[in-house]
Amino acid sequence: MFLSGRFPLLVATGVVPLVLLTAVGADPWLVLGGWILLAAILGAIDVLAAPAPGALRVSRDVPARAKLGDDVRTRVQLINTGARTIRARVRDAWQPTAGATGGRTRVVIPARESRTIDVPLLPRRRGELRSEFVAVRILGPLGFAGRQASLDAPGAIRILPPFRARRHLASRVQRLRELDGSTSLQVRGQGTEFDSLREYVRGDDVRSIDWRATARATTTMLRTWRPERDRHVTIILDTGRTAAARVGDETRLDATFEAALLLAALANKAGDHVHVLAFDRFVRARVTGVDGPRLLPEITDALAPVEAQLIDTDWDHALHEAGRLARRPSLVVILTAQESLSSSRDFLTRLQALPGGSTTVLVGTVTDAALTDAARGGGSVTDLYRAAAAEATGRDAELVARAMSRAGAEALADTPEKLPPRIADRYLALKKAGRL
Repeated sequence: MFLSGRFPLLVATGVVPLVLLTAVGADPWLVLGGWILLAAILGAIDVLAAPAPGALRVSRDVPARAKLGDDVRTRVQLINTGARTIRARVRDAWQPTAGATGGRTRVVIPARESRTIDVPLLPRRRGELRSEFVAVRILGPLGFAGRQASLDAPGAIRILPPFRARRHLASRVQRLRELDGSTSLQVRGQGTEFDSLREYVRGDDVRSIDWRATARATTTMLRTWRPERDRHVTIILDTGRTAAARVGDETRLDATFEAALLLAALANKAGDHVHVLAFDRFVRARVTGVDGPRLLPEITDALAPVEAQLIDTDWDHALHEAGRLARRPSLVVILTAQESLSSSRDFLTRLQALPGGSTTVLVGTVTDAALTDAARGGGSVTDLYRAAAAEATGRDAELVARAMSRAGAEALADTPEKLPPRIADRYLALKKAGRL
């Protein structure tokens, strides 16, 4: 049972008979006790007279997936199977991060009819959102009290990463088309294939002259090359403890998702095979063997429930898995945070486990712009200590980047907004140079 807002008002109106009866000599305590007893009886009658919650049947209309930051519309349908009209207040039991608005909704459902309630959601985090029941409060005929129950109505929605870096995709795809089309490479590289013959123009590289074609033609002919397809791009996302650090308004892991999605979408447009592995000590998500339009939905769906774990990453196992996926020639992109020499020793010693030769390794790190601002700051003693700490952190990151370079990898570090396009640009540069 429950008491509505009218019940306290009912008890408060007992002041009137209390004042009137005590004025004629009645015992005030007896009058007060009698009034409270009367209110309790009326409340009990209201509870007994209220329709049973069991007469309600609940069904849901919930989308299976939505992107973080989008407004999500869900519906709850209540069917009154009883013979009496039900006046109720309904609340859908989503967790707070679902961003359900509206609170309790008043609804009147005549007998043998149904009503639909809109429950808008504004999710504040990605992953699985669930609602196991709908809480219902049914008022009695007097409106002082009623019955309440939790009706089983399981529903779930998967909130996907927002992929805000998508805005960079169109310009990179255009550059990819230029690279793959009219502006084909003139110099052959390891990752290029023959495209066409054309006339020599002043300024062209003489190494690309096709002398046999020139002998058959009346002018000097030049061979052009274009980047090969069917290369393999392996993306490893570190889900260990360093990925849990907050950078701006999100975690480092969320920022690396943006870089992984942009690179995967671009490589897919280029006709390359993309493998994605989220790993700490165990595989948290894996997408491989998927190409074409299904790739991006598969990646976002697999990464949606992945959260950073407060454990150290097993780089021996992670890079071994990457080595199995990487086929020559290939690109391996490791999205992690290696900014301290002491904590990066294990990563650096195992970085050479990846196959060398025609395999290119990029290590992307999300940095905090606040550290750069702090390193340039000054003022109070506290600000100076903060600036010194930020400067030391940046110096350590540079030392780690040099160590990665000696291990055969290329380090890229930037803010959450700038890192995804930088990795995409590096991918295009490798394509243009014929290294992929």
